[in-house]
Amino acid sequence: MKKVLITGASGFIGGALVQANLARGHHVRAFHLPNDPEKNVLEKLDVEAFAGDITDLESVMEAAQGMDIIFHCAAVVTDWAPQSLFEKVILKGTENVCKAAVAAGVSRLVDLSTNDVFGTDESVVMIESMPLSPWNEPYADYKIQAEEIVWKYHREHGLPATMVYPCWVYGEGDKTFVPHLADAILKKEMIFWRKDALVWPTYIENLTDLLMLISEDVRAVGNGYLVHDGESTTLQEFCAGIALALGAPPPTRHIPYAVAYGVAVVMEWVWKALKKPNRPLLTTYTVKNLGSRFRFSIEKANQELGWKPKISYNKGFKKTMVWLKTLDLDALKQK
Repeated sequence: MKKVLITGASGFIGGALVQANLARGHHVRAFHLPNDPEKNVLEKLDVEAFAGDITDLESVMEAAQGMDIIFHCAAVVTDWAPQSLFEKVILKGTENVCKAAVAAGVSRLVDLSTNDVFGTDESVVMIESMPLSPWNEPYADYKIQAEEIVWKYHREHGLPATMVYPCWVYGEGDKTFVPHLADAILKKEMIFWRKDALVWPTYIENLTDLLMLISEDVRAVGNGYLVHDGESTTLQEFCAGIALALGAPPPTRHIPYAVAYGVAVVMEWVWKALKKPNRPLLTTYTVKNLGSRFRFSIEKANQELGWKPKISYNKGFKKTMVWLKTLDLDALKQK
């Protein structure tokens, strides 16, 4: 039995990892914010709930003590937040976890990064050996800096770290990607700004399957792995599938990319000037992300670790739609 610490344990990916580790018979220490509204879910499970703040080194050190494996999932799960929050949570939080992992002598730190760190070049198939490339967007660019912190601790302190780069993660428990699209579709607010924009769906069980593998396979130390379902689809097709499942007409409206980007720039400026607490309908990150034709290879995980997605995109999507139809979307979605 392994002793496992999961930061961000009440989130979508963290919560799925809690379940995956419990299924393996591991002892799980679930790290969450003291005022986390989802902490009651953790308290109902056979886990050791640990209330703390990722930006507080002392609490992270205490949480890591005695652990074998750390999954670092805590993050700012939005593209719209103060710079100071990105810095505190993504940068300071990651460094705190690295310090604590070294002090605890863990056998593995698995850090949740993002496919965004490889930049916005559509002319190549992105692979893990590519240099990290900024977006000029806070979420992606702070994730690049956080990864550099992890590799620094790997080089200088022997931290046995592994990085994972999920693409568009979806599945039962999703609080952002699919619920936001479903909400826009139902309200007839969904608009496309580039034909045949690509998404690379990553079903949550495929992601946790790879995470569990790389947490214990020694070949993964010092390496990073892209992950998705093994195929892409267009954003239009993805949204049409959601609309069909919800009994809504598929969205078809298009506007030029330049118009969408211009609107996003204006909305961000207005929101900042007026200090509005909610997120703008459009942000420049959203326009870039959902108006792209990026390509990603998952061959490295297969060649080095023998990993392949166990659940097809078709099956994962169907399971997600069954779950989606049971929900109150207004209560589920998070900005």
